[in-house]
Amino acid sequence: MCRIFSYIICIFCFTLALCLGCSAIEVSAKSAYALEADSCDTIFEKNADTRMSMASTTKIMTAIVAIENASLDKVVKITPEMVGVEGSSIYLQEGEKLTIEELLYALLLESANDASLAIACSVGGSVEGFVEMMNDKAQELGLENTHFTNPHGLDDDEHYTTAKELALLASYAMDNPIFYDIVSTYKRVIPLGEDGSRVLINHNKLLHQYDGAIGVKTGFTKKSGRCLVSCAEIDGVRIIAVTLNAPSDWDDHTKMLDLGFTMYEGIKLADIGDYNISLDVINGKKSSILCSNLNGLNITLKRDNINISAYLEANRMVSAPIKQGDYVGRIVFKNNGEEIASLNLYALENVKEIKYKKSIFERIFG
Repeated sequence: MCRIFSYIICIFCFTLALCLGCSAIEVSAKSAYALEADSCDTIFEKNADTRMSMASTTKIMTAIVAIENASLDKVVKITPEMVGVEGSSIYLQEGEKLTIEELLYALLLESANDASLAIACSVGGSVEGFVEMMNDKAQELGLENTHFTNPHGLDDDEHYTTAKELALLASYAMDNPIFYDIVSTYKRVIPLGEDGSRVLINHNKLLHQYDGAIGVKTGFTKKSGRCLVSCAEIDGVRIIAVTLNAPSDWDDHTKMLDLGFTMYEGIKLADIGDYNISLDVINGKKSSILCSNLNGLNITLKRDNINISAYLEANRMVSAPIKQGDYVGRIVFKNNGEEIASLNLYALENVKEIKYKKSIFERIFG
């Protein structure tokens, strides 16, 4: 009897955590936000729309603007304006040369402020020009409460974001494979002058403390306090979490990521070739044609609301000629009656059209 009662209590607590979601945990941060990356659904929020200082999490935007506007193998010659900036640094030396890619690793692993200036001057022509590019990108992404005055994140009253918008920015950046590869890297070696080398170590402890962690960026100034953007992915579920001014940021992020993976489940809807459909052919040299899905499909859903069904949406008959690879229909997936995804079906073979000879009447009048 006691075991049954304990089991019922466990089920009740698990269900309550799913239902309460945001109220199920407490964090030290003054502002925090977590989302499920596929849907951008909110997992947790605390003062998430309050404008806050962001410190070196700024460099998420610095990096994505650089990646989208410059070649990674572009060589940057270090000038006096790129050295000697306060805060985190890899101690760039005037006259040395590094590629944009090497500077990005310094920017995102070691949080190097001098690397941010080198990137800004090279990509934007000047710090001011690059900052304008950063703000243009913020507007493009719909970040209405985000504004940049520099590429590194040192304190400025007009340099701010919100936890929610920083999470949306991070989610966008993590979809870029170059950015993803850099922030998920623990150690990288880049040149130091002509003969030396620098060993860069990622400041993000979650990479080796949390299973599935793949990024993103730390930050700190006296004004902003400890700032952290994290990302973890398990079984196809990707969670993004942000804390601003958080004394216990590592613990906060563990709680938010755990909550996200409790609430969401990654589901494989199809592998390549799972749906093989035969359709009748009109006016073809074959009476039917085999069609299939050429791609797999995965989706993320809330664990407490899963009831998936699949339907074929296609004409019962298709007209020749048909070429291999032609789109012929789709499989529609619904969850509780609402469409959540679809999978295109394509012809697996060619079917030539039957061409009938014209009658004498058709040739004369037709």
